[in-house]
Amino acid sequence: MKKIHRIAVIPGDGIGKEVVSEGVKCLNALSEIFESIQFEFQTYPWGSEYYLQHGKMMPEDGIEILKGFDAIYLGAVGDPRIPDDVTLHGLLLPIKFGFDLYVGLRPVYLFPGVDCPLTHVSEGEIDIVVVRENTEGEYSNIGGIVGVGDREQALQGALFTRKGIERIVTFAFDYAKEKGRKKVTSITKSNAQRYGMVLWDKIFKEVSSRYPDIRTESKLIDAACMDVVRNPRGYDVIVASNLFADILSDLTASVTGGMGLAPGASFNPKDKTYPGFFDPVHGSAPDIAGKGLANPIAAILTAKMMLDNLGEKEAGNLLYQAVRKNLAEKKVRTMDLGGRSKTHEVGDDIVRILRFL
Repeated sequence: MKKIHRIAVIPGDGIGKEVVSEGVKCLNALSEIFESIQFEFQTYPWGSEYYLQHGKMMPEDGIEILKGFDAIYLGAVGDPRIPDDVTLHGLLLPIKFGFDLYVGLRPVYLFPGVDCPLTHVSEGEIDIVVVRENTEGEYSNIGGIVGVGDREQALQGALFTRKGIERIVTFAFDYAKEKGRKKVTSITKSNAQRYGMVLWDKIFKEVSSRYPDIRTESKLIDAACMDVVRNPRGYDVIVASNLFADILSDLTASVTGGMGLAPGASFNPKDKTYPGFFDPVHGSAPDIAGKGLANPIAAILTAKMMLDNLGEKEAGNLLYQAVRKNLAEKKVRTMDLGGRSKTHEVGDDIVRILRFL
């Protein structure tokens, strides 16, 4: 008997529509390979075009609609006609905050067949997991703008709670322990931000004392950005606030083949009441949208993370191996990886590989 997984698909903006369709294509192929798996997809046209028509990124009852699904699969959000803060606070953050999806997981790996811009690094030598605190920190909507003209002032706040910090740091250590990883690095800016970041450092020390077999390190964000480029082998699991993990996940992706290979997942490991939210790290790339140039692998690897979260680890592993083989063969790849293939051709090739693995 097939296990049915109900997936809410939000293609979103720009290349999101193109890449998410390739992920769905791969999931449908897996449902044919594994007799026990079936997917039911429901697509929602939410995003920037919806905003231009309705004045909002999703309907008022959007969160209520999504509650009934097992997972949410999104392509990308962003449109040059709309301020970025509107698109972010209108769709992505309400879902993450509303469902308390406090873990943001963003792994990067230097696959065989992918060139690294760092000349001293070889394939397989970068394997980093960025763990992002997803529901508070610098992305908390605290503050405002008052005054006009030269009297205009903005106050921007950040919320850090003991509960929020402790649970994300604990997840990072539990993840490292479960996956056999040896080191957790905490990233802050506590020399300049004396309250939230100092509290983060304090709680990181408290939690790390419960994991004596895992090495720890604390770094400032500026030093970490330099060091990730200088010595990426020195990083294993990174745990950081909403803003700093966002920055570092882009930077780590840039040294492992680019944003076209960077998947992302947001979920609550302690409470499965609400669906997880799965979207690649990259944006909507309006400059190449509709041209078939986008790399769908980040979206396909994101689908792999969704499978893992749904308990379909065998199917997820098969999809991962198909992506790995596609990259190693160096035959069917998009322009960002030096190839000439179209978005759908990469998806087709991964499906071909799936059927022969």
